[in-house]
Amino acid sequence: MDNIEFRKPNINDGENLNSFLDEFTSANEKIIPASAGLKGLPFNSWLKKKNNLTRGVNLPKDKVPASIYFLIKKDNSKILGAIDIRHELNDHLLQQGGHIGYGVAPSERRKGYASYMLGLSLDICKKELGLKKVLITCDKTNIGSNKTIIKYGGTLEDEFVEDSGNIIFRYWINLKE
Repeated sequence: MDNIEFRKPNINDGENLNSFLDEFTSANEKIIPASAGLKGLPFNSWLKKKNNLTRGVNLPKDKVPASIYFLIKKDNSKILGAIDIRHELNDHLLQQGGHIGYGVAPSERRKGYASYMLGLSLDICKKELGLKKVLITCDKTNIGSNKTIIKYGGTLEDEFVEDSGNIIFRYWINLKE
């Protein structure tokens, strides 16, 4: 993982974020993490909104402070993956979403990037946020994500069925002292 960096988005990432999001659209997939989506915002507005979210400023009633990070290829600034770290849980996130949501560009999967990002994110949760354990949820059918979560000590607590019929697994990871 020599040619990659894990960092928060900056002003130079707009075009690369659009390319990252386009990969999900082209593959007819939901953007994961959803927080990476621009939802019609110009990139500068999106970046300001994300910075405010990290600091807990002007939070919508249903949101919690959260930080988004990108995994970026250094030589061409391509966004390989994105991860959203929620600093705390509300009732909704406790059921669905958890502390961490992540996604890897469809063209970059099966290269160890999700595992790499999750490991770095767990360190952030422990060292910067002071969390003792984190909740991560994922689709039952997402074998790669399930294996990644288990690799880092994820213990399946339960599962639930969304209104769509999709089954979601809820894993807890204890962060070691």
